[in-house]
Amino acid sequence: MTHYSRRAALTITACAAVSACAVPRGAPQRSEVLRGADAAADGTAPDFALVVVSRAELGRVARWPRTGTVNRTHWPRGGNGPAAPVIRAGDRLDLRIWDSEAGSLVTSDGERVTELPGLTVSPSGEIFLPYVDDVQVAGLTPDVARRRVQTQLERIIPSAQVQLTLVSGRANAVDMVGGVNAPGNYPFEEANVGILAMISAAGGVRDGMTNPQVRLMRGTQVFTIALSELFEDPARDVSLRGRDRIIIEDDKRFFMALGAAGREEVIPFDRAEISALRAVSMMGGMADNRADPRGVLVLRRYDPGQVGGDGQPPLRRVVFSFDLTSADGLFSADEFTLNSGDVVLATQAPATTTERVLGLFGSFLGAGRTASNL
Repeated sequence: MTHYSRRAALTITACAAVSACAVPRGAPQRSEVLRGADAAADGTAPDFALVVVSRAELGRVARWPRTGTVNRTHWPRGGNGPAAPVIRAGDRLDLRIWDSEAGSLVTSDGERVTELPGLTVSPSGEIFLPYVDDVQVAGLTPDVARRRVQTQLERIIPSAQVQLTLVSGRANAVDMVGGVNAPGNYPFEEANVGILAMISAAGGVRDGMTNPQVRLMRGTQVFTIALSELFEDPARDVSLRGRDRIIIEDDKRFFMALGAAGREEVIPFDRAEISALRAVSMMGGMADNRADPRGVLVLRRYDPGQVGGDGQPPLRRVVFSFDLTSADGLFSADEFTLNSGDVVLATQAPATTTERVLGLFGSFLGAGRTASNL
């Protein structure tokens, strides 16, 4: 076989090898993912809706329903309560009654004071006093309750004077359930205790939490807010009430990073809202030698009841496409808010596959040239 015959044979073999094997890739191309966005020739409906996100589309898309886990709920209004703790059923009152009169009904001979410790406020809000009977104290501040008890005693002991100390029960306390360094039941030591002060009293938030969420359970209502929002807006640091329960927990929201990026994994939300552009940054950016900046895709799935209506997505499956090579695309990506459970896909540039094929083909040509020199 001649030199040229051997080279031609090697070239044909190389071409056959390249065409017969698939070039390994780390991500699909944009055109491959979006292939099902158009209706089929037989009239079959498309598999998903495609939204090329731009300034013109942002307003419409922002009105679509939220998907996945939604942290933020309504939050109780601010405003201070009473200037002092309010007595509730289950609290204990320690009374000290002073009487300087000889032959007093409440003091022994030679004594000027008597102690009545541990008077538990009944479910009906009353305490029992000897010679007086029941006295209603629930709903009163300790100072007002002291004056009421003294007024009742003065009917039979005109010279009596009363001291009253409140020992809060569970109805006048907050349960710090979890997410803090010292969980437990914390009685109110003063009025108008805010959430941040109670978290501090419980040893602060446990280390290593991701975007901590404050869950306040008040009766049958549940309120949720990010801890960072309480720091940023003091008006949201509302005063606590007796029997409130507080849990601090990790932000359970996440997005999935796939494709030609620095990270391919499930990434938790690190703040209240994450834009598509920030998500690209969180996933390690786009691979310089592989990614297609015109093909950043966000895949989202809506519930059946969230589609088809006026101002709603047209289909359950929606793919949002971003072009990061234009200013409008960059601004739009930075203003587009991710939902929990979204998939952020950095597609592979078509040129990348071509370059890899040519490189592989070139290696065969190199091998052919080497063989021809033998």
